[in-house]
Order: sequence, then structure tokens, then C-alpha cells
Amino acid sequence: MGFFGEARAWRGALLAAGMVFFAAAANVRADTPEPAGSLDIASASGEPFGLPALALSGGGLRAKWLGAARKIDDERVQLALCDGDRDHCASEAALKLLAIVDEGRASDGRTRLGQINRAINLAIHPMSDLTQYGEIDVWSSPLATFDRGTGDCEDYAIAKFVALRLAGVAAEDLRIVVLHDVLQNEDHAVAAARLDGHWLMLDNRRMAMMDDAHVRNYRPLFVIDETAVMKYLHAPNVAALPDQDPAPATASNRVVAQ
Repeated sequence: MGFFGEARAWRGALLAAGMVFFAAAANVRADTPEPAGSLDIASASGEPFGLPALALSGGGLRAKWLGAARKIDDERVQLALCDGDRDHCASEAALKLLAIVDEGRASDGRTRLGQINRAINLAIHPMSDLTQYGEIDVWSSPLATFDRGTGDCEDYAIAKFVALRLAGVAAEDLRIVVLHDVLQNEDHAVAAARLDGHWLMLDNRRMAMMDDAHVRNYRPLFVIDETAVMKYLHAPNVAALPDQDPAPATASNRVVAQ
């Protein structure tokens, strides 16, 4: 079962074009976790970095994603209404996000991914959760992030995940990946999109997208899709090309990966 509640038929083709993303948050009960023995091993070749992963039935990271997923599910109605009638949309945050989605819908392939990656990197000002909320790790929904105009790494990643889904990228080709930066000794979250069989990392630390085979100095920890939070098994440090195209400087990117 997935994290997102099944979308209703909001204005016919409107939801079919984008809101399929919001499939089944209400079906997952955070207070009734699955038995520990029910974990499934994801395909070694299907996830970013080509590593096997276990679907988690509990833990801090899953609880944070469940909370964010419920908020995203709540926002789907407002996004659907605004998408169908921009002139009467009461949410400036929704209009900003939909403008980025429109840009993605007008393109396809790598261009679509790159446009949304760059636009969201520029739309959100980096700020740590401690500065914003007085807490170490808060996972925000896209409209909450766009309303403030600030966020840290997981806020960028969630916004890209949602925007790409609304722009037409298939659910099976989207992930959020939590990695450990072995140089900075901190966790970091990025969106990931699969194109032509290769996973591209959409990172708020750079404008250029990078193939997962070319990522350096990170250890993959967790991977999230619409149906599960999964933990990588025995993930090594991954290595490849150095950074060459930095995005605007980011605030603390701490992610509590439990």
C-alpha cells in the first residue's frame, strides 16, 4: 500500500494530467506498523546506485515521511483547483509551484528534469530547520516550503519529487535518496529521477544533474518512493566526478536518518 490517498476525479482530465501523484496516504497507518519480519528486499538493479534495499516498517525516517505525505495529500485539492482556475487561485505558493510544473510539462526527457531541478533550486532560499523552527529536522510539504520560500535539503527534494510527478514523470522513475556526506560528516537528501535506465541526482547543492555512477564522497543510506521507505543494505561510499557546477550556497542539510 502507498502513502498517498487515491485522488478523486477533480475536473476530469486535470487530475489525470498531474494529480495521480497523490495516490494513497490514508491507506498507511503510522500507528499500526507492519511486523518486522515482513520487510521486502528491493531489486538490486532497480534503485539508485544499483544497490538492494529493505522496505522499513517503522523508524524515525519513515515517520517523518508519513507526516510529509499526509500534508502533501492535503495539498492535492488546492493544487488541483488552482491548476484548473489560475485566476481565482488563493494560494501564491500553489501558483509558484504550478508555474514550475508548467515549464516541465512543456518539455520532456532530460530538459524537463533539468528545468524543474534548476527552477526549484532558485525558488527556495537555503535555511536550516534549526533557524526556521528551532528544531533539528522538519520535513515540509511543497506548499509550506514555497509559502516560506526557505528550506533545507529534504525540502528541496520533496518539492522536486512532487513537481516532477505533477509534470508527468512516472512514479516508478522518481525517488528521494538520503545519503551520508563522508567529507562533511552529515546526512543529505536529494531527489532522483530515472531517465533511459539511468538515475540522475537532482541536488540543491548544484544546478547540473549527475548520474548516480558519478557521485563522489557519499554513502547511500535510504531511498523513498510513493510506496515505501527503504534502507540500503551494506552501502559502500560511492565515487566519481568532482563537483563543478555549484548551486546557490545551502544551509545545514542535516537529515535524521533513522
